[in-house]
Amino acid sequence: MEQQYTSPLAAPMRRGPSNGSYPWFALRVRSRYENTVATFLGGKGYEWFLPLYKSRRAWSDRIKETQLPLFPGYIFCRFDLQHRLPILTTPGVVSVVGIGRCPVPIDDAEIAAIQTSVRSGLSSRPWPFLEIGQRVRVEYGPLCGLEGILLDFKGQRRLVLSVTLLQRSVAVEVDSAWVMAIPQQRQACAATLNSPPLS
Repeated sequence: MEQQYTSPLAAPMRRGPSNGSYPWFALRVRSRYENTVATFLGGKGYEWFLPLYKSRRAWSDRIKETQLPLFPGYIFCRFDLQHRLPILTTPGVVSVVGIGRCPVPIDDAEIAAIQTSVRSGLSSRPWPFLEIGQRVRVEYGPLCGLEGILLDFKGQRRLVLSVTLLQRSVAVEVDSAWVMAIPQQRQACAATLNSPPLS
């Protein structure tokens, strides 16, 4: 059986009546419960984000196309941390991701970057978390304005976008003509301002 990665789906998202100003949190959910949790959260009026991609699985007699999460076992949700009980009692939710027992919000810019990549329709796939590499900024195309790490994979250029708290990444195919390297001095300044990676 061979698994191939194809273009991502438009990520489902639902907005509640008043929670758009709350921070994003990552929810750890039971295996294969991502869609179920999304349905329950939407029913409660919460804004959630579950980025998906289409995957073709080839058997000897057929090819089946399935929809899989870009971040298996997680779903993103906006909510007021002081009133998180309705979130934690949602069927399928295991916990709010954080440090120890302290939930930590996801950087809005990281969520926005993943949303932009999914909406672009460019081929994406889950990718091992990266911290080092040539940082670039996309100057042209549907991902214009995004920053990430550039790498080569089977002769194709990919922009790797990361969610630091989850230590997970997504790789998006890009044209090498779209990107420009970020000066090393700027990278050094950014590294000084950023906190150490969370475990």
